[in-house]
Amino acid sequence: MLADVESDCIERKESLRGDAAKKVREAVCALANDLPDHRCPGVVFVGATDSGHPSNLPITDELLRTLADIKTDGRIVPPPSMTVEKRSVLGSELAVLTVQPSDSPPVRFEGRIWIRVGPRRAIATGQDERILNERRRYLDRTFDCRPNRAARLEDLNLRFFQEEYLPRAVAPDVLAANDRSPLQQLAATKMIASTEAPVPTALGLLSLCSRVRDYIPGAYVQFLRIAGPTPLDPILDEALIDGAFHTAIARVEERLAAHNHTSVDFIGPDREVRSQPYPQAALQQLVRNALLHRTYEGTHAPVRVYWFSDRIEIQSPGGPFGSVTAANFGDPGLTDYRNPALAEAFRVLGFAQQFGFGIQIARQLLSRNGNPELKFSVSPTHVLTTVRL
Repeated sequence: MLADVESDCIERKESLRGDAAKKVREAVCALANDLPDHRCPGVVFVGATDSGHPSNLPITDELLRTLADIKTDGRIVPPPSMTVEKRSVLGSELAVLTVQPSDSPPVRFEGRIWIRVGPRRAIATGQDERILNERRRYLDRTFDCRPNRAARLEDLNLRFFQEEYLPRAVAPDVLAANDRSPLQQLAATKMIASTEAPVPTALGLLSLCSRVRDYIPGAYVQFLRIAGPTPLDPILDEALIDGAFHTAIARVEERLAAHNHTSVDFIGPDREVRSQPYPQAALQQLVRNALLHRTYEGTHAPVRVYWFSDRIEIQSPGGPFGSVTAANFGDPGLTDYRNPALAEAFRVLGFAQQFGFGIQIARQLLSRNGNPELKFSVSPTHVLTTVRL
């Protein structure tokens, strides 16, 4: 492949200098979309000239880590399936990215759908996007992309979609030149099954429906503030929090902030120190993580947030998924997606900036605040996170 002409399956870069890093991401996005429908992996060579000869670029661990971050930094959504490795070719070392075709196209890089047209990259036209949308097969869809036949288009908040969601999901210049109908826009963002069958998907309901529990019964948060260390102690506050996920997150975080009282210690006449029992940003990361990675299929169980006198417990339905296991749960940067389309919506609305690092961020914040180490109880049916004072 290195010696062959550059094609719609092959990309070469001499290094990552200048705008090459961005162009590598565009190439990964294009190969994942696989518009020619080769149904086989595409390859990006880093450290090779356009003529197919090694450029003698030093292949360092830092370079390989930078390339591996393409998968998890949240700029390409849904995250591509790809591997990064150092290979010896023609007597020289190269970095080789192998990109699998996506089962859920279109894949976007910074709001744009990139495709391969022969040996070059291009932004998808409306027809290209329709082809990619039609390629999604029903049986390959994750639960968040499946249509809910009981729901109707009228259940979705289309004003919020047009005014808030769409401008964040699609680059401004692409949106300005967009001649797609509202139904085509909903289908392109996976909020409905298709323009021919405008039935809301689970993602559409979770993102745009205020009565989401009518269709996904477990899509809510049960909040309890308990006066003692056991569930039998008196309850000081309780709430059932539902609605579209961004609304539910805001309401949960308001509850957490209301109970996370700030204390003030005065040190000298002109200095004060403020502290909280738990760092608010850490609790936000953990609750958002629970809502994103939980299972919504086949269960009526909510996410439970129980605040005891000595700890907070956050229980999420559904055990580890995919490459995440009970043994490696919580490892930095390790993540997999039970709900990949919902992960994209979290990123679009600003609730997940960098995938795979929420737990690591929470650990750092808790350590700085003087809280004990996070504890996880992981089973096939749930994940329980315990945060202690």
